Amino acid sequence: MDLGHLVNNLVKVLEGPLPGRSAQERMAPIPLEMDRFDKQQMVNARKGAVLMLICPSPDQKNIFVPFIKRATYEGVHSGQIALPGGKKEHTDQDLGETALRETEEEIGVASDSIQIIGSLTDLYIPPSNFSVRPFIGYSSKSPTFLIDKREVDRLILCNFDELTDEAIVKKKGMDLAGGHRIQAPYYEINQEVVWGLRR
Repeated sequence: MDLGHLVNNLVKVLEGPLPGRSAQERMAPIPLEMDRFDKQQMVNARKGAVLMLICPSPDQKNIFVPFIKRATYEGVHSGQIALPGGKKEHTDQDLGETALRETEEEIGVASDSIQIIGSLTDLYIPPSNFSVRPFIGYSSKSPTFLIDKREVDRLILCNFDELTDEAIVKKKGMDLAGGHRIQAPYYEINQEVVWGLRR
């Protein structure tokens, strides 16, 4: 797959209307928590951003997306698989800058080597009270990664083509506090569980 062709296609898609909530519901835990779609909750939530970075492989033959496995810490997202990203700081001009800054801090890819092409629908995450905006960007050169071990346990590189394969979408049962059980949709990427969100 050609990087330029992929980027052009993504730009066209991102310029159109996004499915938003209907797409998010397909990857939300069942039974569905209506809090995650409460507009007032999103207004009052902490703001954050993540970046889906599209990169060529060193030989330019493949295109991949870096995910991170978060370090173990006292928090609700400890050890989870995620896109690089985090909380908006007061020094960030906007959420796009948040996504770029956090990506550089966590995986060492310089902000000025990344071109943001658009964003997806904001997603409210009830357990951490964050409203997160996912951005899509690309680097025309294969990056050299430098992991911040305080925040990132390891880097997971996923071939872009794999992300479009419906076979990686699965479900698993989970027991929560208070005796509640949910069916949680996820993506299986490199034998890791990635909690889902779609555009």
